Amino acid sequence: MAKNLKPSSVILFVLFNISTSWAHDPIFSPGPHVLFKKGVEIHTILNTDKQGDSKINQQTLAMKYGITGDWVAGIEVPNKKISNNNVSNSGIADVVLSTKYRFFRKDGLGEQHSAAVFARLKLDSSNTSTATNTTDALLGLTYGYESLKWYRWASVRYRINQKLQNLKRANRLFVDIAGGYRAQVNDYRKPDTVYLLELNAELMGRNQFNGTDLSNSGGNQWFVSPGVMWTLRNFAIKAGVQIPIISNLNGEQQDSDYRAFLELEWHL
Repeated sequence: MAKNLKPSSVILFVLFNISTSWAHDPIFSPGPHVLFKKGVEIHTILNTDKQGDSKINQQTLAMKYGITGDWVAGIEVPNKKISNNNVSNSGIADVVLSTKYRFFRKDGLGEQHSAAVFARLKLDSSNTSTATNTTDALLGLTYGYESLKWYRWASVRYRINQKLQNLKRANRLFVDIAGGYRAQVNDYRKPDTVYLLELNAELMGRNQFNGTDLSNSGGNQWFVSPGVMWTLRNFAIKAGVQIPIISNLNGEQQDSDYRAFLELEWHL
């Protein structure tokens, strides 16, 4: 009976029942993708963040583990280099723990809807010059739709920053929408390419020192973020760049120039 299956039926079977490597998330924002039970993902991530005279280069090694088919946990170990006016500091930065739970999934003919909640915890673990000396948390909700040709995602995230002595660091709100397009549908054994475009907003309150607002803090930034994801079986490459289109930062803060991202991902 399997010999009589049409190619499109085989693709649908692979897409929604076997291969997690077909399940994509955006590049600069979270999606609802999780792992199969006892599955493992290994990620190598390169980030560059250029903002005026300041530039941050970060290399991160990350691992995720599928606790169940709907619940995944992960750990990230970043190595960061911060350069400012020809002065640079580098070292192992704070470790990040994460978890995501997919609470909704609905499959249709050639499409899937899903939603998940997630949390991230940045530990106060580093003793290098790149450390923030705080423990910060992030909570979020994400929704995703995928079909053979089209993807769309939406997410909202809220970062809770810990107070540092007399400095009250403002919390941050992130809002994201994203879309993806697969120009050509191939068999699982052949390379797969999805083109992505995101709109990312960052809304920041003012920091306070001894109860007084700091004028050179807070504001909002909006980015348009094109990217691409290339997949071959259990290996994927994701790359993209964030380009600022609106920047309303308070006081004398430097606007973002760009943020670049490259990730290599293996499913084991």
